[in-house]
Amino acid sequence: MKKISKNVYEIEKEGKMNVPGRLYASEKILKDIQKDKTIEQIKNVAMLPGIIGYSSAMPDAHFGYGFPIGGVAAFDLDKGIVSPGGVGFDINCGIRVLKTNLKLKDLKGKEKELLDSLNRKIPSGVGRGSPFQIKGKKEFKEIVENGIEYLVEKGYGVEDDYLNVDEEGCLKNADFSKVSERALKRGIGQLGTLGAGNHFLEVQVVDEVFDKKVAKVFGLEKGQILIMIHCGSRGFGHQVASDYIKLMDEKYGAKNLPDRQLVNAPIKSKLGKDYLGAMSCAANFAFANRHLIGVWVKEVFEGLFSKFKVDTLYDVCHNVAKVEKYKVDDNLIDVCVHRKGATRSFGPGRKEVPLVYRKVGQPVLIPGSMGTASYILVGTKKAEELTFGSTAHGAGRVMSRMAAIRNIDGKKVKKRLESEGIMVRSGSSKSLAEEAPEVYKDVEDVVGVVHDLGLSKKVVRLKPVLVVKG
Repeated sequence: MKKISKNVYEIEKEGKMNVPGRLYASEKILKDIQKDKTIEQIKNVAMLPGIIGYSSAMPDAHFGYGFPIGGVAAFDLDKGIVSPGGVGFDINCGIRVLKTNLKLKDLKGKEKELLDSLNRKIPSGVGRGSPFQIKGKKEFKEIVENGIEYLVEKGYGVEDDYLNVDEEGCLKNADFSKVSERALKRGIGQLGTLGAGNHFLEVQVVDEVFDKKVAKVFGLEKGQILIMIHCGSRGFGHQVASDYIKLMDEKYGAKNLPDRQLVNAPIKSKLGKDYLGAMSCAANFAFANRHLIGVWVKEVFEGLFSKFKVDTLYDVCHNVAKVEKYKVDDNLIDVCVHRKGATRSFGPGRKEVPLVYRKVGQPVLIPGSMGTASYILVGTKKAEELTFGSTAHGAGRVMSRMAAIRNIDGKKVKKRLESEGIMVRSGSSKSLAEEAPEVYKDVEDVVGVVHDLGLSKKVVRLKPVLVVKG
């Protein structure tokens, strides 16, 4: 591995690698990344058929299933493959940010009531079901094939809620016929739930503005209250991934792969198309999941604050495989981009960027670890040139969940956060230990790398005020 320039390292092509690897990291972050098998996974991904450009990893990269979390790879549509390990089990785990007309001072005296109300209203935790009852298989099909727009048509939310979303909240190639009965059963009672793990709902305040021009376009200002929702496709997405890993292993096997977890199918094969159809259903479920939570968050706020207004700033995927256009060898072509723990970062002018943001680029939403800052950035043309329109998706773990449980006292984490003025609700002290700030990289370092490289540019910083943990 050699240093190409500041924050850019190249893993030279060797052995069965079809392309070089690229790692975007500071020297400090590199030391953390080298503690696990992330570099080995970057090299393994570079061996997959039809990969184009580089096997890349963002500064929040760490060891994952098949691909590293923070991994990005694009594949030729004729020669390439699609791999569930390059998307992840929590398909379209992502972020939605709501912007309000409230300021921090408006919350004074109502913090506890607001936090308790949110905690009661939004189901969270392992296996927790939803009060939203899907009316059987037919309605489930409508939701996973049509995404947020179906819920809006049913009276949940407004049109802007899906216009300001990746792909307008619906991957169009979703095909419910490619979803198993078991996946349906796991998902049908979970729409509108946070789940567990690193999922959360945070009430945040804009504490610093870096780019006043873009902040104005995004409708953001210092002192403004925002709400960040982080969750995905729950058991539904997990089952879709499990189903297709098994099917691909049975049909194509893994004998020619450096890692069995990279099992895959050719993009244009029947099985490859079937996976993309089912994966898109799970992605649409996740869009609808965050949307419904957003609707309920609005109801909670409206019950406590008069003249309350809320709008969807943006909603973005972290785990997905999508066909997108890029210039490769001076030709504009379609490629299948796998983002596994990475965020789309499109610059000005792309038709995929909502019209209201198209002159400046899409909002990029990067959450911090619990108790630390989060960021809203803007996408760039540089990202389209370097990383197939991708940037970091968060801080990135440096300690496993098991190690965190062994070494960290969740009750002390809660006391520490409250001493810093951050009120927290969680299902257990164990989940607080698993997600303590110290188990993650410093989000300031991660965001600093992508900002300096131009993979996305800082617009505002957000500080947590109230936290509901899954």
